[in-house]
Amino acid sequence: MDRVAKIALGSIVVGLVVLALKTAAWLLTGSVALFSDAAESVVNVAAAVAAFVAVRLSATPPDRNHPYGHHKAEYVSAVIEGALIIIAAAAIINEAWGAFRNPREVDLTPIGVGANLAATAINAAWGLLLLNRGRASRSPALIADGKHLMADVVSSVGVLAGLGAVVATGFVWLDPAIAALVAVNVLWSGVQLVRASVGGLMDEAAPAETLDRIKATIARNADGAIEAHDLRTRHAGRLTFVDFHLVVAGDMHVSAAHDICDRIERALQAEDGEIVVTIHVEPEEKAKHAGIVVL
Repeated sequence: MDRVAKIALGSIVVGLVVLALKTAAWLLTGSVALFSDAAESVVNVAAAVAAFVAVRLSATPPDRNHPYGHHKAEYVSAVIEGALIIIAAAAIINEAWGAFRNPREVDLTPIGVGANLAATAINAAWGLLLLNRGRASRSPALIADGKHLMADVVSSVGVLAGLGAVVATGFVWLDPAIAALVAVNVLWSGVQLVRASVGGLMDEAAPAETLDRIKATIARNADGAIEAHDLRTRHAGRLTFVDFHLVVAGDMHVSAAHDICDRIERALQAEDGEIVVTIHVEPEEKAKHAGIVVL
């Protein structure tokens, strides 16, 4: 099991601990706002399981049916997580509407509030860890899980602040109102997550800064060639796929052209190890006098 998979497995354990704490907080207080917080934690656990399965699957080597590997499994996990978040938002809204129609007193016991605070602190620490490790390893599943947890932290802080307002004002209707606001925040994070993940499934190009870096690396390491054009990139989980046409002199030996391609590929992989490069060599009459000029 690699490091990314171990972190994903840790998310399941952390999610179960946080769920237990938030459920206890809800049962001790009877607050619908704290119920909304606990409901989102149920989704956290389900999403963590999906992320772990996706990370394990994405690490599976290429096979005959999947010659490009299984890296997009992480995007599928992120889409599932986004859908689960949206379902959680609907459940919270339903509970909030019931509380609006039949208001009930909230018993903010110190133990209940303390349990929610502890759960929020755990989520914040683990969410930051997931974001840092996810970006370092370029894992969409870990990044999605981290963003989800940080959205949960924002919701939890809002819930606790709102419940303080309930105590200060005595307005019981604030409790379901806070839950409804949490639901809107949860819904927005789910929609954003699905949108970003679908971009990966649709072979979205590498970010502009990554593309500029790739172009500069090709220009510096293509000595002996004339130009490079028709550069294309796409992401698949942790991998970036790059392909382009490299124009060389028509009388250049195949072995010499191959050496240039190897040099470019090594330079790109040295800058970013998670990269797959495909180069199509063309004679000089195919030059477009556009694209990447060899330095």
